[in-house]
Amino acid sequence: MHIETYGQQLEITPALREYVETKFQRLARHFGHHCEVRTQLSIDRLEHQAVATVNLPGRTLHADASASSMYAAIDLLADKLDRLLLKHKEKIQSHDGTSLRDVQE
Repeated sequence: MHIETYGQQLEITPALREYVETKFQRLARHFGHHCEVRTQLSIDRLEHQAVATVNLPGRTLHADASASSMYAAIDLLADKLDRLLLKHKEKIQSHDGTSLRDVQE
């Protein structure tokens, strides 16, 4: 998994970059193949915003989150991406004739 983090009128500190990479590493467990994540961090007035685009083979997923602190926004973004990837994975498996619900029951 390749994670690219940049800031819009915001300097990305090593601590922020490491936090993003740590949070997004859990997304790699959903897919065995290579995917790219591009994350943009910004501050709009008092809101800290985090936006991410995940490029998968044949699909691009997008999510955004905002909170009162940058770390909280990154946490929310990671949770949203996790749900999106699970939903995408379930769609892929349902095309094969089995779904996650069938396996879990």
